[in-house]
Amino acid sequence: MDTNILLESGTNELEILEFKIADNYYGINVAKIREILTYQHVTPVPNSHPFVEGIFMPRDTIISVINLRKCLGYEDLPAGKGLFFITNFNNLNTAFHVDEVLGIHRVSWEAINTPDSTISAEDSAVATGVLKLDDHLVVIIDFEKIVSNINPETGLKVSDMDSYQKDEEKDRSKSPLVVAEDSPLLSKLIVDCLNKAGYTNLHVFPNGKDAWDYMCEKKEAGTVLNDCHCIITDIEMPQMDGHRFCKLVKDDEKMRAIPVIIFSSLINDDIRRKGESVGADAQLTKPEIGKLVDAIDGLVDKYEDARKAAS
Repeated sequence: MDTNILLESGTNELEILEFKIADNYYGINVAKIREILTYQHVTPVPNSHPFVEGIFMPRDTIISVINLRKCLGYEDLPAGKGLFFITNFNNLNTAFHVDEVLGIHRVSWEAINTPDSTISAEDSAVATGVLKLDDHLVVIIDFEKIVSNINPETGLKVSDMDSYQKDEEKDRSKSPLVVAEDSPLLSKLIVDCLNKAGYTNLHVFPNGKDAWDYMCEKKEAGTVLNDCHCIITDIEMPQMDGHRFCKLVKDDEKMRAIPVIIFSSLINDDIRRKGESVGADAQLTKPEIGKLVDAIDGLVDKYEDARKAAS
């Protein structure tokens, strides 16, 4: 699969793989796709989750197969029909069984609309965006949420914070952070974890554009270096993705000293190189919530030392 777009930096574009379930159109970021296969025989696993068809073994790797029709509330396909696409995110390979794949479209994040609250309630929704293509709508599916609903251990490991010992001598509330995360559920979990560590001065935005607009307002007011000591951003977000947001910050002479952490399910070798090319100071996968606080601590300390030296 041609994924040259993965190597381009800060274009605010992505490639969407469009696929079909019944008579409806859905999409997934190509950055999550490893390969597409014709239907393969699947071995059922006793007592597995009802959405899991079973396992199969392409090229000596055991991969679980999730029936996307069941996840979305449709009846099963006839036996042996459909396709598999194999995904990789949160350091996990998973196959999804779909009806058919229609093609790949290169689009701007600006063209992807955030679903309204009637279909994006944080506890149940599996749609992260809606894209209009020609004469139909394509719903972008939250595959991470589907997988973490089946197995919570694959998602954000909030339990990592249970044993976290807050440094009482360090007042983290004096360090304002900017967080850009489009998932309401993940945004809340991240905020809860950061608050537990003592980072309570948080400015949280649902996409990179809103976060960038905030940074520009503070720059205009001459207070940006005081009002943001570190940025934590997702990659996949409507309107403006995390790579574009990071590039804008690092290309700005006034803001470039502010550390940026990319916190995403998509981190792999190609995505890591892209993050490095836009100037990210750290890149972590979303299950690593415990490492996020350590990364913020280190970068904020360096940033504050540099600010004091420059003043």
